[in-house]
Amino acid sequence: MGDFGAKPANYTPLSPLSFIRRAATVYPKHPAVMHGDIQYDWATAYARARRLASALQLQGIGKNSTVSIMAPNVPALFDAHHGVPMCGAVLNPLNTRLDADAIALTLEHSEAKIVLTDTEFAPVMETALTKLADPPLVIDIDDPLGPGGKRLGEIEYEAFIDTGDPFYEWSLPSDEWDAISLCYTSGTTGNPKGVVYHHRGAYLLALGNIMSWSLPQQPTYLWTLPMFHCDGWCFPWTLAAVGGTSVCLRKVEAGAIFDAIAEQNVTHLCGAPIVLNMLLNAMESERRPLPHRVSVMTAAAPPPAPILRAMEEDGFDVTHVYGLTEVYGPAVVCAWHEEWDDKSTEERAQIKSRQGVAYPVLEDLIVADPETGKPVPNDGETLGEVFMRGNVVMKGYLKNKPATDEAFTGGWFHTGDLGVWHPDNYVELKDRSKDIIISGGENISTIEIEGVLYSHPSVFEAAVVAKQDDHWGEVPCAFVTLHDGAQATEAELIAYCRENMAHYKAPKYVVFGSLPKTSTGKVQKFELRERTRLI
Repeated sequence: MGDFGAKPANYTPLSPLSFIRRAATVYPKHPAVMHGDIQYDWATAYARARRLASALQLQGIGKNSTVSIMAPNVPALFDAHHGVPMCGAVLNPLNTRLDADAIALTLEHSEAKIVLTDTEFAPVMETALTKLADPPLVIDIDDPLGPGGKRLGEIEYEAFIDTGDPFYEWSLPSDEWDAISLCYTSGTTGNPKGVVYHHRGAYLLALGNIMSWSLPQQPTYLWTLPMFHCDGWCFPWTLAAVGGTSVCLRKVEAGAIFDAIAEQNVTHLCGAPIVLNMLLNAMESERRPLPHRVSVMTAAAPPPAPILRAMEEDGFDVTHVYGLTEVYGPAVVCAWHEEWDDKSTEERAQIKSRQGVAYPVLEDLIVADPETGKPVPNDGETLGEVFMRGNVVMKGYLKNKPATDEAFTGGWFHTGDLGVWHPDNYVELKDRSKDIIISGGENISTIEIEGVLYSHPSVFEAAVVAKQDDHWGEVPCAFVTLHDGAQATEAELIAYCRENMAHYKAPKYVVFGSLPKTSTGKVQKFELRERTRLI
């Protein structure tokens, strides 16, 4: 209707960088970052980001240059989420658990021009840099709360940003499709890929977090989720949008979490179910009385209903979300209905363990036949693959067109996750496509078995994978970690499963010991599958 074109007055490219500018204007004196004795407000946070952008530009960093950072949840990593893209560059947060070979591969693949590295990781980073023919410029982060370590570069981070201009004139990208960050998948399959995010998607996902979590203005958020993981689910930008406070945490420990809640009035935190388990099983000496109920957003492996029930009873309000690196973190939420409040604690936990419905910023979410793309019935039983599409889906995999094309086949993003669609349109995951167990022609969900095992009082953690079997083809094999001081036998746990689910679904083997995990708390099932060869 009418011949109108986009003009400066009615069109601005979407970018989450606009949030920090607003926060500095609206909440200039409100705390933005807390880290031990270090504390600075939003006016300072904005100035630090501009100084970082200016200092990077003075080093020749500009549009599409990659700046990598190897650090735990410290202020420099928060700064980088704003300052790096301000000069047009692309932020590449590195997984702090990577070995030297993986780091070298990532730096080379991303063509990093500069790497910021916390001195705690100097040994592995130094080895990685020796493997590169053209290593990037190194800037050391010497965090006063860290253990210290060797400096590998010629300048320390604080001195580096001091070379920048706190009034640096930056601008939003001319194209909101420009890359803002590069996040590598966690490698649970042993084959990480570089996922490219754009400004538009980061902007929308940051707002989606607010809507889906009912996040209030000026919350106090504890960084239990690694900020390197999917850009901390876009929460550095979310917190700028609501003028919140980031409480940094170098190491995730139960005592430190309870201390932060009690002493710094933490209201919100995120993490995998492993973090929930850590809080539930904290020693009395680590616990502190909660001054208020604490909101927790959890994702990664589907949280077992017994853990959700126990968290609620302990004073934590848990919101269950689901997503992948390819969709900026969480993009599906188990949106709550008031009528569910009247259900029993057990029923509420069962409902909350479902993945749920699309974030408001994700356009479409379906469960469909992976071959035909035809949606499965909403019967809560027919298994299909979870498909997504919309503005919060990645641009693609860096330098990997075949994998990108495969992921986007048929106009949808193929998650590789298998689930069912309930009559109320809520999605419930049953397994990764590679993890489903086909035993004697029957599909067995490892998630279902894990949920039963978690309900046993002696079980601290559980993971189930397929073990090859000459007769059945595959059978379930459970790997279990017991609570300290608890006892259980293989026969006892198998019998317990048989009592609480169809007999054919029960594990045929139970192996006791610790579980291998990624830094984000995901169990590395490919490693467990290898272990089954020795059983």
